[in-house]
Amino acid sequence: MIAPDVMAPLMFASLIAVMLIGFPVAFSLAGLGLGFGYLAVSLGLFPEAFMANLPLRLFGILSNELLLSIPFFTFMGAILERSGLAEDLLEGTGQLFGSKPGGLGFAVIIVGAILGAITGTVAASVIAMGVISLPVMMRYGYNMRYATGVIAASGTITQLIPPSLVLVVLADQLGRSVGDMYLGAIGPSMMQTAIFLLFTLAIAVFRPSWVPALPEEARTLKGSALVKRVLWGMLPSIVLIFLVLGTLFMGLATPTEAGALGAFGGMVLAAMHGRLSWSLIWQAMDSTFRVTTMVIFILLGSSVFSLVFQGVDGNIWIEHLLSDLPGGAIGFLIVVNIFVFFLAFFLDFFEIAFIIVPLLAPVAQKLGIDLVWFGVLLCVNMQTSFMHPPFGFALFYLRGVADQIHKSGAIPRPIESRDIYLGAMPWVVMQLMLVAIVIFWPESVTHWLDKESVVNTDDVRIEMQIEDTGGAVDVPMFPDSAASEEESLVVPAPDTP
Repeated sequence: MIAPDVMAPLMFASLIAVMLIGFPVAFSLAGLGLGFGYLAVSLGLFPEAFMANLPLRLFGILSNELLLSIPFFTFMGAILERSGLAEDLLEGTGQLFGSKPGGLGFAVIIVGAILGAITGTVAASVIAMGVISLPVMMRYGYNMRYATGVIAASGTITQLIPPSLVLVVLADQLGRSVGDMYLGAIGPSMMQTAIFLLFTLAIAVFRPSWVPALPEEARTLKGSALVKRVLWGMLPSIVLIFLVLGTLFMGLATPTEAGALGAFGGMVLAAMHGRLSWSLIWQAMDSTFRVTTMVIFILLGSSVFSLVFQGVDGNIWIEHLLSDLPGGAIGFLIVVNIFVFFLAFFLDFFEIAFIIVPLLAPVAQKLGIDLVWFGVLLCVNMQTSFMHPPFGFALFYLRGVADQIHKSGAIPRPIESRDIYLGAMPWVVMQLMLVAIVIFWPESVTHWLDKESVVNTDDVRIEMQIEDTGGAVDVPMFPDSAASEEESLVVPAPDTP
């Protein structure tokens, strides 16, 4: 016989154990939810009718129009990934900054931010920039660990820069608008990019031999030709960014409509570069189908698990566990971020968003934490999941790219995993610095949001109609304590509820 108060911790421990074993997350969630649901009904923890809510929850997910924006943004990213946009951006920007120490590093970071804003995929950024810039950096004497680190880190900025898919999912799970999540992410994404640029500048000043300038013979574009190449690479991309995000922020389009507009704009941009073909569209559709299917199945499985978890009062258990932490809201945020940081070693950001966030959001709301701030903070933290040695996906992508370009002869010697992991460490520290900044400076997120109007009750006055005179008398909501008893009897203050 299992005690009722043990069921919730047992469910959570079972979930962690199953995922550590390596079973697919979506089916693990669904299987555990159904198994513990049967056990809970057998033990009388909730009636059989409670499980009748499951079909309604699943149908609600499949009919959620907000989630339709995921395949649109994914398709846009897949089109632009294969259109050669990264090549054009990196070539022009690299030539522009190449005359200075660290110039290629600046170019990779800036292009990573731009690609993040128009593709939304870490894999596209890391693979494209790895293939293009890594051989150039190695050829002209860049420090190997810096080169691998800056390429991987610039790709992970994608997680935070709108229109990030993570922000769309977090908006759905937190019950906030996608526009608010995008606006809240503007400040942290700009700060993250600035921190990376400042680090590269420091390397260029104190260790210029690690990031040498390109030699004269490598800078083939100059003057008007260079300006033309840079503008041709950047302007169409910037127009697409403002077209997608601008219509969303101004209220002219829903997230789904903005995603559809972005998908169409991505095809137009690919056509402008002369690379739009049926083969490209088919590859983008295949990639979109795979990503969308993965996201939906994880969401369906997490819905089954969360329904049963709530049925056994798991939400109350989580609330009691986290709401009494020392330090109030700040203490809660620190503990949660440490937990998410280590959880990201084993779980993808979609899995964390669907499984963990719904459990934490009610506690955050009870502690008075703005949910947009909370969501963006978790997004800042989850970008580290791509940089964790040795589990970060960005490092896996870079590992594959390094092997490929070595086999092709583009770099003289292979890049060891040790170099990639050690190269990633400073950038993980910089990402954690941003986590600390956002925790202790919430205005970095909330500054861009619409301010809620605060009513001062001391200034509120009520107009009351007096039958005898037919006149109107202004009466304060809370009568002056110094008023005479006679005055208070003439026009009595309204009863407070």
